[in-house]
Amino acid sequence: MPETYVQSIDILLVEDNPGDVRLIRETLKNSKIHNNVIVVNNGEEALAYLYRRDRYRDAVRPDLILLDLNLPKKGGYEVLVQVKEDSQLKHIPIVVLTSSRVEEDILKTYNLHANCFISKPIGLEQFCAVVNTIESFWLSIVKLPKDTPLGSAGKN
Repeated sequence: MPETYVQSIDILLVEDNPGDVRLIRETLKNSKIHNNVIVVNNGEEALAYLYRRDRYRDAVRPDLILLDLNLPKKGGYEVLVQVKEDSQLKHIPIVVLTSSRVEEDILKTYNLHANCFISKPIGLEQFCAVVNTIESFWLSIVKLPKDTPLGSAGKN
C-alpha cells in the first residue's frame, strides 16, 4: 500500500443513533491513519459546527463528513443541500451512511452532489466491514483537499 502523507483527518459524523456512533468510533479508532471524529446528532448541530456558530466557534473544518439522512431537527438532505451550495464548504466530501436502501434516496443524494451513498448493513460484522472500507478508501486512497478557499484555517 502506498505511503500516505496526511498527518491527521478530521471527520464530522452526523448521526443520531448512539449505537452506530459507538461502532463507527471504535472501528475508526483502530485506523492506520490518525483521525479525529467529531460527533453531532442532528442537522442543526451539523450546520452550527460547519459554520462555526455558538459553541463551535473554534471548530476545525472537517476533511470528510459522514452523514445520516434520517436526522432530527434538520434532515440529512437539508444539510447536504446547504453544504454543497456553499462555495466554502462544497469541497468537503460527504459520504451518506444511512439505513435507507430506497432507490429514490440513492438517486436524490447523488443529484444533490453527495460523494458516496452507503446503506448501513444490519449485522455487526458487516457494519464494521463497511466502516473499514470507508476508512480504507476515503482515508488511505483518496487525496482529500487541503488547500480550500479557507486554506487550512482551524487545522491543528
